[in-house]
Amino acid sequence: MGNRSRQATGHAPTELEILRQIRQRAASIPSTRVRLGIGDDCALLAPRPGEELAVTTDLSIAGRHFRLDWHPPESIGHRTLARGLSDLAAMGASPTAAFLSLALPPELTRRRAAAKSWLDRFLDGFFALARHHGVPLAGGDLAQSPIAVADIVLTGTLPRSHAGKRTSALLRSGAAAGDRVCVTGSLGGAAAELAALAANPRRFRRFTTAAEGHPHLYPQPRLAQGRLLRKLASAALDISDGLSTELAHLASASGVAIEIDAAQIPLAPAASLNQALHGGEDYELLFTVPADVRLPRSLVGVPVTVIGRVLPPARNKRSSPPAVTLLENGQRHTLTPRGWEHFRAD
Repeated sequence: MGNRSRQATGHAPTELEILRQIRQRAASIPSTRVRLGIGDDCALLAPRPGEELAVTTDLSIAGRHFRLDWHPPESIGHRTLARGLSDLAAMGASPTAAFLSLALPPELTRRRAAAKSWLDRFLDGFFALARHHGVPLAGGDLAQSPIAVADIVLTGTLPRSHAGKRTSALLRSGAAAGDRVCVTGSLGGAAAELAALAANPRRFRRFTTAAEGHPHLYPQPRLAQGRLLRKLASAALDISDGLSTELAHLASASGVAIEIDAAQIPLAPAASLNQALHGGEDYELLFTVPADVRLPRSLVGVPVTVIGRVLPPARNKRSSPPAVTLLENGQRHTLTPRGWEHFRAD
């Protein structure tokens, strides 16, 4: 009764009340791999025998990764979890558990009359995606802050490697000359939607569920596709920072050169080639496949497109060609990475 009275009058709930609310919602996603979840000093996880454990973390900061006056809270919660899930997808891992840390201004936790608080709606988006992929929330942290910050940590499992392989995970470093360069889905949709959002934020405030299909507000991590690619791909990573930047990462990690055909890049509706190359946040998978491996046209309903090929590195490093070249209108030119990069001077 006391808790309901406090929130009905617009007072910010206490830390313990917020944690109790989150713990109750987290209990709706049970998992046999989480032996002990929220409420103690540590969570206890129990991966099955013969598995490797993958761990990833991602920060989402108001004013940098989202805007409170643009993005529906449900979208921010969804995107917070999707960023980490996409990292696991790129490794071919299955998610085991999530850890969510929140730093929030008190006004974002207040409920007014029958209206949900910003935090309630953030958790709606977060737990909707978590339930869809069966990801239990096993812990995290909570703090008061002048700006909103969400930090996600995710653990995932992979089958232990066999036949002398170092790991069963998909890595960035496995591409070899002769491999085909491929992507899942379509590219540029997130950047195109972000541009539309910037032009008219009010139009997007009503999009509060992933069912409405918005690539920027509600990106869909390719977990099932990543697991299948463990048997097909030689290297993989997710397209979070833009295709041009991820291609540069792939070429550098594998020690190869890459050639991409602009005409083969699958553009999302309303997206330009520039947005597909440099926009980022598509959360599709970029991967390479050896020439002798049969590549399906789709993976679990998501189209697969060959967009280029892997070339051997130059023998003479002094006259080394660009790591990534783009074939466009019959001409080849250097594809400079112009995707997202923190602390870049320009």
